[in-house]
Amino acid sequence: MKESENSGIKSDDVEDRSDAVKSTDLRSPAENEKLIDAVTDLFENRITFNGFLGFRLEALQADKVIIQFPMRPELVGHYLYGRLHGGVISSVLDATGGLAVIWKIAEFYKSESTLEIMSRFRHLGTVDMRVDYLRQGIGETFYAEAEVVRLGRRIAATSMRLRNEENVLIATGNANYIVS
Repeated sequence: MKESENSGIKSDDVEDRSDAVKSTDLRSPAENEKLIDAVTDLFENRITFNGFLGFRLEALQADKVIIQFPMRPELVGHYLYGRLHGGVISSVLDATGGLAVIWKIAEFYKSESTLEIMSRFRHLGTVDMRVDYLRQGIGETFYAEAEVVRLGRRIAATSMRLRNEENVLIATGNANYIVS
């Protein structure tokens, strides 16, 4: 087991699943809709912090997920300028990265039912995250997107971005999540 110099994560923990044999087209359209509803409910309602911040699932795509949320007075970090709080920025990037991992796992296990897929997320958690704040968080509506860079047996790596309604890049992030 080789240990990465920067992260302390052993290479066995990040085995690449991108070329693994996958079951494709085994989930019926009805089961897929049930899964989308369950993931949406999990993200927007059952993870109550996401609901508190107003995060809404905008898109679940094969290669990325997109989250949307409106600016509100409760999210302001600088009262003079009305900027989005840095904690909200890091929270939405973390939540979006986690959602990308959830969706990638769901896509990987196409032969499993919604219940089986949802049970796979019980150990999901953030291992580490880096956020680069590039511009002030000014806008009326914000969009966070994330994709899974690598899905391993134990660790998933993601890349995330936050933009406003004018497509101005506000922040980027990279995170690792425990998946088992």
